Amino acid sequence: MYSRCSFWDRLWRNGLTWLAIAFALGPILWVFSASFSPANTIVGQPLIPTQLSLEHYRALFSDPRHPFHLWMWNSVKVAVIAAVLTVALTALGAYAFSRFRFQGRRGGLFTLILIQMFPQMLAMVAIYLLLLEIGRYLPWLGLNTHLGLIMVYLGGAMGVNTWLMKGYFDTIPRSLEESAMMDGASHLQAFVHIILPLVRPILTVVFMLSLIGQYSEYILARVLLQSTDRFTLPVGMQLFIFNQYDSRWGIFAAGAILGAIPIVIIFLLVQSQLVSGLTSGAVKE
Repeated sequence: MYSRCSFWDRLWRNGLTWLAIAFALGPILWVFSASFSPANTIVGQPLIPTQLSLEHYRALFSDPRHPFHLWMWNSVKVAVIAAVLTVALTALGAYAFSRFRFQGRRGGLFTLILIQMFPQMLAMVAIYLLLLEIGRYLPWLGLNTHLGLIMVYLGGAMGVNTWLMKGYFDTIPRSLEESAMMDGASHLQAFVHIILPLVRPILTVVFMLSLIGQYSEYILARVLLQSTDRFTLPVGMQLFIFNQYDSRWGIFAAGAILGAIPIVIIFLLVQSQLVSGLTSGAVKE
């Protein structure tokens, strides 16, 4: 009886797992297949193409009106800079909220979480007008600039990441810093040499979450970037399917496959730290 229940239990759980995997991988496999299929066979094609072609990958780099390599570079540049700044500023902010008691501390924490709950899209008009006004005095920080977009991403990522890091800092004993300061280290030296190495997993988690979110972000980039040479990858890719004359799904699929490569490479490089950061605190001894 025990053996039979255990079998059905395993079957139920494994069935759900494989069903979820199929739902997740199905669209990715279709995109991969479409990127290698001839243009006239994409609609109604089987998941495994009967003919293989590299025409979409060649077309991706041969059309000067659609500079795919430039869009990809813009996305990597904006996402990496925004993610690095997010990690640096949220680490400093979270450390201050975790270790120091100052006037306005509770209000500051409450404001951060309140900002995070506010739908970012509702602030779209205000963000647009703000960058328009800033651009009159600082053209390199206004509309249609990557630095302006990075600042907007940074503001949106500060709230939840500061809370995430603060919780991690709270778990580190203060005695570690106090011992370092008794040996003559300053607060900043204790933070850099003692605390930061200990919180490396959560720094990696924040970096990856910021990087993935900003690399694939579309709506803000679509509104704030206006010239083709400034587009990020998601904004530029929409030109392949919202074309005036046709929708080139094969080129779009090839671009999606190539566009995912930078994120996959970075994920593989930081995988061990990422898993450690995500599972930290899951088991209490």
